This record gives sequence, C-alpha cells and structure tokens, in this order.
Amino acid sequence: METPTRENRILAAPVVIFLLAMLGFPAVLDLIYSVSTVSFENLRAPEISGFGNYRAVLADDEFWGAVSFSTRFGLLTAALETALGLFLAAFLAPLIQKRFWLMAVLMMPMIIAPSLMGLMYRLVLHEFVGPLPYYLWEWFRLSPSFLSPQSAFTTLVVIETLQWTPFTLLLFYTAYSAIPGDIREAAQVDGTRGWRLFTHVELPMLLPTLVVAFVIRFIDGFRVFDNIYVLIGSGAGGSSTSLSIYIYTAFFKSADIGKALAASVLLFVVAFGALWLIGRLLKRRATA
Repeated sequence: METPTRENRILAAPVVIFLLAMLGFPAVLDLIYSVSTVSFENLRAPEISGFGNYRAVLADDEFWGAVSFSTRFGLLTAALETALGLFLAAFLAPLIQKRFWLMAVLMMPMIIAPSLMGLMYRLVLHEFVGPLPYYLWEWFRLSPSFLSPQSAFTTLVVIETLQWTPFTLLLFYTAYSAIPGDIREAAQVDGTRGWRLFTHVELPMLLPTLVVAFVIRFIDGFRVFDNIYVLIGSGAGGSSTSLSIYIYTAFFKSADIGKALAASVLLFVVAFGALWLIGRLLKRRATA
C-alpha cells in the first residue's frame, strides 16, 4: 500500500513538472545570458564571458542608487502598510463583522492595476492641470510640487501605501477573526481589557501574520516598477530609479541584455533570501 507521502508526491508531480517547464527554462536561460556577452544581434548564440556582467553591475553607481531607492522604498512602505493594516483590522473588525460588504469597498484600491493608479495620480498631482494643486492654491495659496526630486519619494510612498494597505488589512482581519473567542473571554475574566488585551493576547497571536505581511509587502515594494514608471519614470537624475526600472532601462534602452539579466538575478536572490528568512522564522516559531 502506498504511503500518504508517496501519494502526495504523485499528486503534486504534474504541478511541479508544469512549474519546472514554465519557470525553470527561463530561469536557466537568464542565468546563461547573465554570464554572457549578449545583445539583440546575437540573442540566439550568446558568447559566454564569465562574471563580467556582475562585476559591471556591482561597480555601477546607478545600480547602487537603485538598490538604495528600492530598499528604502520597500522598508518604508512595508512598515506603513503593515502598521495601518493592523490598526484598521483591529479597529474596524466589529464593524466589518456586522457589515461585511464594507470589506469589498475597502479592497477597491487594491483591485486597480498599479500602472493605472500611477496614471491616475499623475493627472491628479500634475502641477498645471491637476485638481489637487489647483485647489491647494485656490483655498490655501499653496503651490506644492508633488513630483519634484525633493518630494517625489514621499509622494510615491504615500501612493503605494494607499493602494496596498487593503492587502494587509485583509490578512490581518482574517487572522484577527480567527483568534478563538474563549481566549479573549478568559483574558477578560482575568481583568485584561482594551489596549492590554491587544498587546498581551491578540498581538502575539497575530505575529506570524505580521511577519508574513511585512515580508510580502517589502518584496513587492522592493521590486516596484509600473506605478513609478508611469507616474514619474526614473526621475530627475535617476532620483526615483528602482531596481526594476534600472533593469528595464539597461535591457530595452541600452540593449545591454547581459548586464540587465545580471541585475535581475541579483534581484531574484534578494527576494529568495527574504522568503527563505520568513520560512526559517515561521518554522522556528512553530517548533518553539
């Protein structure tokens, strides 16, 4: 008789084979191109040249500028989205339980494609035709430049946070609703209520979800491309060049395919490392 483990492996085999075929081949091809001298002229016959592309990427100041931007952007947006999502989930949980249709309304920003979100805010914040600068000037005589090099980073962080906080809200609300009611009742019998109940009982139980939400949003923020590219592009002097925009520019505008794919491999390593770290943390917590 086949063991359950063997049965699971047999059932999972078609999915594994599909993923290897669809993702494995492009990944191997990217690795080959990243160590090759390749352009659109010799795309079918790249010349293996070693790790020169990686050395060129690591010696490029623009690459490190893009890494710095992506890291700061990813950490800040992940922290804001996690904190806001946790606060809204705990604060709005009683209201959402009574009127669950509110969750659909709160999810609407997340449904919009990031590129369309960037285009929408490009029109709203435009210095000459945007309604927000117009009314700020009419009502308060303020004329802020939301997309200037000095303000672009803050503007991008706010837009990203507004769009993706509903994602963390959904995660935290699901986890918050799954906390057994008898645990809360036992804590309240012991006199634990309000803020103390949240910090000493509910928050520790939400910690795995908090870690997952933060890491997922950091990875998504670190590799951000479409909304920034549509809204402001690489910015003045590359001030808003994320790592994904750096790769896009090297690939399509400079036709330096090897360098672009070397940078993409480094981006993959960062994302994989973050996922591995969260897996280790959750496994350690489960066995503790």
